[in-house]
Amino acid sequence: MTRPVQASERGRFITIEGPEGAGKTTQAQRLEAALRARGIEVRGTREPGGTELGERIRALLLAPAPTPIDPLADALLFSAARRQLVEDVIEPSLAGGTTVICARFADSTRAYQGYGGGLDLAELRRLEEIATGGLEPDLTLLLDLPVEIGLARKAPDDRTRFEEGFDVAFHRRVRNGFLEMAVAEPGRFVVIDATAPPDAVAERIARAVDHLHFPGRGASGEPNDLAMRIHP
Repeated sequence: MTRPVQASERGRFITIEGPEGAGKTTQAQRLEAALRARGIEVRGTREPGGTELGERIRALLLAPAPTPIDPLADALLFSAARRQLVEDVIEPSLAGGTTVICARFADSTRAYQGYGGGLDLAELRRLEEIATGGLEPDLTLLLDLPVEIGLARKAPDDRTRFEEGFDVAFHRRVRNGFLEMAVAEPGRFVVIDATAPPDAVAERIARAVDHLHFPGRGASGEPNDLAMRIHP
């Protein structure tokens, strides 16, 4: 019989956020591999997606649309996918002591549909509370870069509705929204310069993650050494 995991042994919840072209998916995969190599049980996922329902909603949300989609409709769809992901993947993993790395989470809805699309931030917060059940990340890594650089990085076959259907001013509001959230919650956010080479970004992420205590690690004084393992 499996021993129940105590509350203190919950896995850590790490999210990676940022504007388009910041390298979130790549860095999430690198961090997942680095933690696993260190012997930490980890599960990677993404938003929207991560479940059968979430992936179906993802296809609807990211595909080019012939007519604009109302920002509230966007927020509701993202939240539906988020709810399923929390229930099916994130909470069970955390409760079992597994660390979860998620490329995008609720901050993206506030940044895109709130700061970018003009929805009331307090209303989005209430919607977020319903979708997540109050779950918040232990650490949010904000990969930041100028929107012109990020948009230019996107290959033609990797451009979604958000690159094709929204102007630069929208994406600037999104970026500014992320930065405002980081200023408001300095204990959760770490802002990382995503214009740096990928290896430098990965090392900065590793140093930020080193401050977390993972279940079953460090209890005997073992140092957090993720950055050392990336760059010995």
